[in-house]
Amino acid sequence: MTMPSLFDCFAKAPLCAGKPSARGAVRNFTALLALAALISAATAPSRVEAQQPFVVGSDRGGYLHDRLAELENLERNGIQVEIRGRVCYSTCTMFLGLPGTCVDPDTTFGFHGPSRGGRRLAPEDFDYFSKVMAEYYPEPLKSWFMTTARNRINGVHKVKGRELIRMGVPACRTA
Repeated sequence: MTMPSLFDCFAKAPLCAGKPSARGAVRNFTALLALAALISAATAPSRVEAQQPFVVGSDRGGYLHDRLAELENLERNGIQVEIRGRVCYSTCTMFLGLPGTCVDPDTTFGFHGPSRGGRRLAPEDFDYFSKVMAEYYPEPLKSWFMTTARNRINGVHKVKGRELIRMGVPACRTA
């Protein structure tokens, strides 16, 4: 499955940009494109920075469309990710799908299914966004997410970094 672009995410509006009216769709899409260009330009690393890893501290997640733009930028620029914070919840866990991502054994990862402000999505949207998220997880985490973790909407399933390391996710080197 190929990952959705920002356009695809906009087209599947529930988590990406709300459900725009027909009149507002073009205006919202234009604003989204402008925002994506700004984010990309503002976060594009210099040649020196590209060699430095992106270190994730404690991160409780955020909006899916924002994280997809961040992930796309990191992957496009070949930036390695080190997850070293106390917690990595929700969309933060999607960093696990980037090539070369490593984790600290003591970080607590929190997984849950897609929602809109803690409310369930329509079944079609729930399934679509679950698959988008799962594409960023290596096996066997992807299968576990699709069968178990995505069904939790309130709260999170907590998994320690050391458990992910046992599943094959690389451990970060100690400093």
